[in-house]
Amino acid sequence: MTITKDMSIIQIVEKYPQTIEVFRKFGMGCLGCSAARFENLEQGASAHGIDIHAIVADLNKAVSSESH
Repeated sequence: MTITKDMSIIQIVEKYPQTIEVFRKFGMGCLGCSAARFENLEQGASAHGIDIHAIVADLNKAVSSESH
């Protein structure tokens, strides 16, 4: 499965715990906040001024490197 900008942040972290470091790298350390429960990745990235394409690429890289 590929991570997309439409997935919820909490869904990504619960399914792929290895992505936590990527979120931290991009300055999204608020994974425990209530917004992470209802915001999708694109909304969260936008709120933090993060390039959505860059974070999606890094998240997918983290997931694919774990499965190899």
